[in-house]
Amino acid sequence: MLSDADYSGNASGARRAKKRSSGESPGDGQNLRSSGRQINVRVKRTNNPPPGQSKRKATDTEEEDDQSEKKYRKCEKAGCSATYPVCFASASERCAKNGYTSRWYHLSCGEHFCNECFDHYYRSHKDGYETFASWKKVWTSNGKSEPSLKAFMADQQLPYWVQCTKPDCRKWRQLTKEIQLTASLASTYRCGMKFNNIKSEGPDQCSQPEDLRVAEVTDNWWYSMLILPPLFKDSPASPFLTAYYPDCVGMSPSGSSSNVSLSELRADHCRAVQPQIPGLCPYFQPFYQPNECGKALCVRPDMMELDELYEFPEFSRDPTMYLALRNLILASWHRNCKEVLTSQKCAENIIVRGLVRVRCVQEMDRVLHFMTRKGLINTGVLSVKRPLLPEKYCSRNVIVIGAGASGLAAARQLQNFGTQVTVLEARERIGGRVWDDASLGVTVGRGAQIVNGCVNNPIALMCEQVGIKMHKLGERCDLFQEGGQVTDPAIDKRMDFHFNAILDVVSEWRKDKSQSQDTPLKEKVQEVKKNFLQESGIQFSELEEKVLQFHLSNLEYACGSTLDQVSARSWDHNEFFAQFSGDHTLLTKGYSVLLHKLGEGLDIRTKCPVQAIDYSGEVVKVTSSNGSQWTAHKVLVTAPLTLLQKNVIQFNPPLPERKLKAIHSLGAGIIEKIALQFPYRFWDKKIQGADYFGHIPPVPEKRGMFSVFYDMHPQGKQAVLMSVITGDAVSVVRDMEDKEVVDECVKVLRELFKEQEVPEPLHYFVTHWSKDTWSQMSYSFVKTGGSGEAYDILAEDVQGKVFFAGEATNRHFPQTVTGAYLSGVREASKMAAM
Repeated sequence: MLSDADYSGNASGARRAKKRSSGESPGDGQNLRSSGRQINVRVKRTNNPPPGQSKRKATDTEEEDDQSEKKYRKCEKAGCSATYPVCFASASERCAKNGYTSRWYHLSCGEHFCNECFDHYYRSHKDGYETFASWKKVWTSNGKSEPSLKAFMADQQLPYWVQCTKPDCRKWRQLTKEIQLTASLASTYRCGMKFNNIKSEGPDQCSQPEDLRVAEVTDNWWYSMLILPPLFKDSPASPFLTAYYPDCVGMSPSGSSSNVSLSELRADHCRAVQPQIPGLCPYFQPFYQPNECGKALCVRPDMMELDELYEFPEFSRDPTMYLALRNLILASWHRNCKEVLTSQKCAENIIVRGLVRVRCVQEMDRVLHFMTRKGLINTGVLSVKRPLLPEKYCSRNVIVIGAGASGLAAARQLQNFGTQVTVLEARERIGGRVWDDASLGVTVGRGAQIVNGCVNNPIALMCEQVGIKMHKLGERCDLFQEGGQVTDPAIDKRMDFHFNAILDVVSEWRKDKSQSQDTPLKEKVQEVKKNFLQESGIQFSELEEKVLQFHLSNLEYACGSTLDQVSARSWDHNEFFAQFSGDHTLLTKGYSVLLHKLGEGLDIRTKCPVQAIDYSGEVVKVTSSNGSQWTAHKVLVTAPLTLLQKNVIQFNPPLPERKLKAIHSLGAGIIEKIALQFPYRFWDKKIQGADYFGHIPPVPEKRGMFSVFYDMHPQGKQAVLMSVITGDAVSVVRDMEDKEVVDECVKVLRELFKEQEVPEPLHYFVTHWSKDTWSQMSYSFVKTGGSGEAYDILAEDVQGKVFFAGEATNRHFPQTVTGAYLSGVREASKMAAM
């Protein structure tokens, strides 16, 4: 058990009882005082008392005799280790200090206040009542938890604790009651620091021992004995969470500085408005607002996620401390994503009274490491000087096969964690299906270039880190007919409605259908359309039918395939998960800028096509086509789906049957692109500043042949158009010469702009992804009879040695660079956890 000296540690001076003329006198070398209640004392008279002191002395002596067993009182909280509690409050003139009180109020093992100080604030006739009442008013208007006196003491009266910033000290010190802790003070504090411009004097204060209570805080039982959870003041998360009750998201209601009527804001169940935070990228929305849902990479600030509960089960009963830390970390990261977020930076912003601050700072490391490992923070193109994770999370070495978005993401994450990584790439370049071309005067992506939904998208994060601006794509898309007419927007709107209604009926149909009852999407769409026309008696006009064909070509663009190959049951399987919302943007600088930044400092070996992976032994052996060999403890395969389907890489032992079945249940979608540079912008007058325009197919057979044209230098001077080739049109152009494809495209443009001259293009390119040796595809889709579960099965590791990433392993975000990137982050996290 702790003695008084041990218990008070370096703060003993602050707790030493003061002599007062009433109710105190010296005895046994200590100050004694009454408990604050009236005690009837029987007086014993003594012989020859000193003149004038007989009654007083007798009273003191008798009081000592009768209360010899009442000099101290243990804390009544079962399990509390404090044998001799000390009152931290010292608020009442009759404070028990380190003496006797009729009751000790327990906040933690090491922090108590006496009954006299309780009365000082709680009783309406006492001096402290107004202070408590004022606090209570603020607390109840802002918060949801009970405004008890214990909550008041924890929020307003406990002393702050701060850690010495000297690397060779790092001891915790208790601040005196009048000193308010700030982030600035926490970041600069040194032992013995004096305030109010008073210079520190005397011996080295760091040599003074640390309060023994601090050592207790690390024990789990200490946390279990904590009466109230910590509620942070001035948290960086505060501006993000103004629509929440502060105490539901780990913050103190007394620290709320919002001028908004919180009761009105929280009563409005329809509101999900994101707070406007100066200097914050508008695409950074890490927290759900109340009653908001369906946003990717977004967390509920008032609830723990399943993976968080799995990692931190000790917070399942009361998650407040975890939520306070996690919300602080997420907010701090999004306020400055260009620098590594460290425990030290976060700890400075933990403003909470009492010893619980020591525990919060200690827990910060674990929470920060978990969020770093999961890729929620300290991610993107960030380069680090020292490993982000402790050594136990680092594999000895990893080989990543493929330097596309997923491979580079995983390699960057693993290297930042502290793992030795080698990337093997078959091509002469990195990027995979990201390949930007600047030969036409502007950057045009031969592969991906558009970001679909920027809110919380890691691509938006990396753009912010690198300082790249994305061009927001407008919603306007005029539909031009061959002959030059602009389609009436009312017709487009009506047919868009019918198109979506057809897909809604397909969605209803599939609800009770098993995989064996699946059918091609093309058949189902035709069936639903036919039934609708028969039952309604409606007849589509020739133009309306063509507009419907345009929308079907967009569906083929989304799937990357003709609809006769696509599953009607699972064509949009990922829509069951939260998707990225917000603006669709064009990366005018291209994706390659980001991928090259991801690849900086990595050990990347190009022109190294992998032929075999042998994981039969303790280590994994990787062999390239030229006979070179590498060994590693773990291997990440990011090869495109087509290469896995065609067994380009031989696995020993063979991959599990379950995985092989999943690989073949997905389709390898193909779209091609064409880009044309003209001598001038002939389209400006007609499209009036729109970012793109649509081409209504003259007949269903030509659906997908240049269905949409994108202006690659919107509101600029460069005259470059890019178009896509989808569906059946892909096989039509497959064996055509580039010049033939260009001539067909120019022919279409001359039909769309018949009223004016369309010049010959100066330069152009046509893609051939179907013939690309190391991809042979654009992106995946679910074939008829398959399901979205195949993506999850592809993502499963084999024996904890061979891992898989790529867009075809991401069930939530397939077909996208974002999905590929996140799959690499996911696998890096998985390897680190193992």
